[in-house]
Amino acid sequence: MDILKKVKEYREEEEKLKWEGTFAEYLEIVKKRPEVAQTAHSRVYNMIKSAGIEEKNGQKIYKFFSNEIFGLESTIERLVEEYFHPAAKRLDVRKRILLLMGPVSGGKSTIVTLLKRGLEKYTRTDEGAVYAIKGCPMHEDPLHLIPHHLREDFYKEYGIRIEGSLSPLNQLRLEQEYGGRIEDVMVERIFFSEDKRVGIGTFTPSDPKSQDIADLTGSIDFSTIAEYGSESDPRAYRFDGELNKANRGIMEFQEMLKLDEKFLWHLLSLSQEGNFKAGRFALISADELIIAHTNETEYRSFIANKKNEALHSRIIVMPIPYNLKVSEEERIYEKMIKESDMAHVHIAPHALRAAAIFSVLTRLEVPKKQGIDIVKKMRLYDGETVEGFNSVDVEELKKEYPNEGMKGIDPRYVINRISSAIIRKEVPSINALDVLRSLKDGLDQHPSITPEDKEKYMNYIAIARREYDEIAKNEVQKAFVYSYEESAKTLLNNYLDNVEAYCNKNKIKDPLTGEEMPPDEKLMRSIEEQIGISENAKKAFREEILIRLSAYARKGKKFDYNSHERLREAIQKKLFADLKDVVKITTSTKTPDEAQLKKINEVIARLIDEYGYNSTSANELLRYVGSLLNR
Repeated sequence: MDILKKVKEYREEEEKLKWEGTFAEYLEIVKKRPEVAQTAHSRVYNMIKSAGIEEKNGQKIYKFFSNEIFGLESTIERLVEEYFHPAAKRLDVRKRILLLMGPVSGGKSTIVTLLKRGLEKYTRTDEGAVYAIKGCPMHEDPLHLIPHHLREDFYKEYGIRIEGSLSPLNQLRLEQEYGGRIEDVMVERIFFSEDKRVGIGTFTPSDPKSQDIADLTGSIDFSTIAEYGSESDPRAYRFDGELNKANRGIMEFQEMLKLDEKFLWHLLSLSQEGNFKAGRFALISADELIIAHTNETEYRSFIANKKNEALHSRIIVMPIPYNLKVSEEERIYEKMIKESDMAHVHIAPHALRAAAIFSVLTRLEVPKKQGIDIVKKMRLYDGETVEGFNSVDVEELKKEYPNEGMKGIDPRYVINRISSAIIRKEVPSINALDVLRSLKDGLDQHPSITPEDKEKYMNYIAIARREYDEIAKNEVQKAFVYSYEESAKTLLNNYLDNVEAYCNKNKIKDPLTGEEMPPDEKLMRSIEEQIGISENAKKAFREEILIRLSAYARKGKKFDYNSHERLREAIQKKLFADLKDVVKITTSTKTPDEAQLKKINEVIARLIDEYGYNSTSANELLRYVGSLLNR
């Protein structure tokens, strides 16, 4: 669709959504749809909820965040359930500043940006509609027009609590423009926009000596003092500070703890009482969610400073650690690459996984639990099955280090090193080895890596390389199996026939001779040994398979290659083991004969068509695996 046509449609849609009427007409809307009068905290919570909530393994997944924030499901659940939800219910939590604290490039700014962009869209929907007194620079809540002595009656009739007082400017306008008749005051629908400074404010600290408090609270317009005669006349004041403009929505404080103390004190009354001091006026009411972010070092020094004690109790600190799941880390890199100018570069399959393994290892603490090393821990965190461990063990591992994930390698470093690998190689294709090499070379240039960390990280690069070696070998072996699924199906059916005969103490008929023979123990053991099933455990494993087979039959479902995860793994490994010598000879021959060349070309074609390689990366993979198998 033509982009200008889309712009026009968006403009027309916004025109349709606009509404203007008297306060009396606005009250009719409130009666029908009380949600238009909700608080800023309630609006943010309902916006998050409206995107949908899923439950996965007892964990709530908030879809509002799921396309941008990866691997932080527990953190997001805690953020919503411990802050946004109770704050929406007007509990005391809403009188606290929300401080997101965590390492660089961990997702703090992304969370805030999502909330801001989300609110902009949400206020364009029926359920997120916001109305304000027309012409008010602070987009004030029209319900502030209801006098305090009538608010209890209003609550009985409408079921809505009104908080806050009418601002000095609107108090003056009510008397002078409307003769005190609140029913005639004009009300309009507003749409939040950070660019237009409606409902969203952003404050960034600069030099404390030059930064003016007016940036937050507005300032006197000296050009109008002659006209209005006094600095205390609200018409001679610009209500254009970030706190004024963020009213009804979100106020973001970037790197809040870098702020000068005089700025922080303004947040005390705003968070606790819902008002702030500006100019020579009474306290000005503001309904806004204050969200700030900082790193751990600044937070520790802030806590250590006794001067800040009054603010300590007004802040709810929400730690935002790094992601600790390899598969989710891959998604972070994919997202960052799509947003960069590297999207045209072919990144071979598993290159990002190798980088993700390294990154996650740098963030994990070495487990105290017996029988488990850091690699097994990494796999368990990523939801993989590890022999002898279950979900209870995962929860125990998480409790060992409650602050795990607050240090380690950040995603930006990895993306920078991938960029460096692309530039150095000067070809539009890079593989896992290029990425790992670049990560290793960049450790010397990383300003915050100590010599001890460097030694540890070099070890993690070696582990990531070993993990990739296994992936590469399996990938090539899979590609070598001609009609892989067919071979797997044949082997599976053969195994199942023998297991059924073994469990039922029957014999099996030879398909060629028709002769009855005992179950083929050698075949069954050759498959079971691939996944470490011991002689003592074989009976239980076979009975488990038979039970699963019967359950599928009862439901009228077909038991296939994917019906039992561990059996699938065993079949895979058995096929690979049988093929290993063929792969070894074919990939490592420097002068392949015609048959070998045909096989290599078939494998390369399969790697390209089915596994996502291009011709460069497929050839590189074959050469590498050939060298691995010859070691």
